[in-house]
Amino acid sequence: MSVQEKSVAGVAVPDTRIAAEATELVRDTTSELIYNHSRRVYWFGSLQGRNRGLSFDPELVYVGAMFHDLGLDERFRGSGRRFEVDSADEARRFLQSRGVPEDSVRRVWTAIALHTTPGIPQFMEPEVALVTAGVEYDVLGIGYDDLSDQERAEVVALHPRPDFKERILRAFTEGIAPRPETTFGNVKADVLEHFVPGFRRGDFVETIRGSAWPE
Repeated sequence: MSVQEKSVAGVAVPDTRIAAEATELVRDTTSELIYNHSRRVYWFGSLQGRNRGLSFDPELVYVGAMFHDLGLDERFRGSGRRFEVDSADEARRFLQSRGVPEDSVRRVWTAIALHTTPGIPQFMEPEVALVTAGVEYDVLGIGYDDLSDQERAEVVALHPRPDFKERILRAFTEGIAPRPETTFGNVKADVLEHFVPGFRRGDFVETIRGSAWPE
């Protein structure tokens, strides 16, 4: 059985052309770190969906998971946009070129664009909620005990995470340090504050007080 078809913890990657091509694209264009992380996000998000009794399209969750960090790659670092938007736009182009309906494209774009914006995705469509759930599980450990030790071990056995915490923080830093202004009002400002000397996060209150309005 190929990796593409392998069932882990009772969850399998969709056996579709789109899923296969998404796997190949991400595996060939990004680092092993991001590839393995993205695959784990799919499994952890899907397992959380199963636990929550949600009905969702596995293919859309898979594409959202696979593309969600693509915008960290070096080729996007001069875009001046949030890496989440670069990632979401890549997924949109990928899906539109394959004739996927616009509502499905929108769900994937939204899932990726909002995956670092806590407090909103869980109230949206299941596909949007579960990409974020998978990211939060793998990166932040949110809901860690929602899955069994065996489920967790099976996923990590397929896609290991050696020194993942520090390696993913380095990947975040490298991906967003060239565009520090894009961290205003989002969690990635914390990353640059820790790892980029001289970085000063944007301040919402100062922005209001310093605007062109006289009062």
